[in-house]
Amino acid sequence: MDEVALYEHILGLKAPWFVDTVELEESDGAVVVYLGVDEGEPLNCPECGRSSPRYDKRRRQWRHLDTCQYQTYVVADVPRVECEEHGCRMINVEWAEARSRFTAMFEALIIEWLLDSSILAVARHFRLSWTAVDGIMRRAVTRGLARRKRLNIKRIGVDEIAFKKRHDYVTVITNKHGHVLAVEDDRAKFSLKNFYDRLTPRQKSAIETVSMDMAPAYINVTLEEIPEAERKIAFDKFHVAQALGKAVDYIRKEEHRELMRVRKGDELKGMRYTLLTNAANLDRAQRQRIKALSSIAAKTGRAWALKEYAMSLWHYRTRGWAQRAWQRWLSWAMRSRLVPMKTVAHMIKDKLWGILNAIVHKADNAMAESVNSKIKTLKMKARGYRNRERYKTAILFHYGGLSLHP
Repeated sequence: MDEVALYEHILGLKAPWFVDTVELEESDGAVVVYLGVDEGEPLNCPECGRSSPRYDKRRRQWRHLDTCQYQTYVVADVPRVECEEHGCRMINVEWAEARSRFTAMFEALIIEWLLDSSILAVARHFRLSWTAVDGIMRRAVTRGLARRKRLNIKRIGVDEIAFKKRHDYVTVITNKHGHVLAVEDDRAKFSLKNFYDRLTPRQKSAIETVSMDMAPAYINVTLEEIPEAERKIAFDKFHVAQALGKAVDYIRKEEHRELMRVRKGDELKGMRYTLLTNAANLDRAQRQRIKALSSIAAKTGRAWALKEYAMSLWHYRTRGWAQRAWQRWLSWAMRSRLVPMKTVAHMIKDKLWGILNAIVHKADNAMAESVNSKIKTLKMKARGYRNRERYKTAILFHYGGLSLHP
């Protein structure tokens, strides 16, 4: 097999295309494959597929997979046709996508590398510009979004993540499989509305749960846009636990200062993480220290007991039993004489409907939090992003569950 037949086979060429010549340019360290097109073959309009007469041709060049240590380029004079309906159009070529300067096989290789490496590392390895590699990533995401025919949106999670310092955020919407469905600017009402506006009425009705924190912007727009949203919005257990944990820690600090002032007692010193840890994960020594709090630091002991009791209320299956259990907890918290706990109780009372939804539907934002953790790692690996659109593209590229290859 000679070099012409070899490259025709490698490129998978079909009529009217063929390899004309192959040249080795040693000074540039490159192999150049020149393609020709059969002048007698009819050509079709790329828009409508109608057979159309030739108009002229334009020379184009594409980077291909390297041949050993040599960079390889494909060069062809691509015909343009004169379509009756669409006018002058350049025909599509089978080895590359429209407006790309790389063959499909080369782009597929770059995509594989980008899934594990940064844009800068890939650019250095393949001797490409940063902009060229970024363009391949953006085209891959555009391609993947266009191919995504069906969205799995029965159970979605909504969370925000920082883009830059000074409260600059993006809103990330994920499904139960951990795929990012959309990345929207900011964490305002319009952020989530942009996503809902792209859904059909049927898709909106198909949503079973929307897990989120207690941000009013997300709550209000979901109530407006999603049918029966008051039964679908689920407030994440993590954020309830976070509020309770902050209250316990505040009470611990206050009581520690009081004990130090009255009798130099340091029983609460070093107890922060023990008090915030799930009771099931405590060792025997930690349990003994907490048990002793009832006589040494009664306020902290009561706050810890309230926290643990609240965290035990997520195992219910029916709304009625869960509501009665939470009402008992609210009554206890309001009678506890612990101001931080009473503040959390007011919040829980106001948002109890969403907490009950989370319990009944067994819904949480764990998958969204997991994706956010991965996004933070991605941002660290890239040493941060200065451009918001590139940040959003990178998130969808890595975590969108998209079909990225040409």
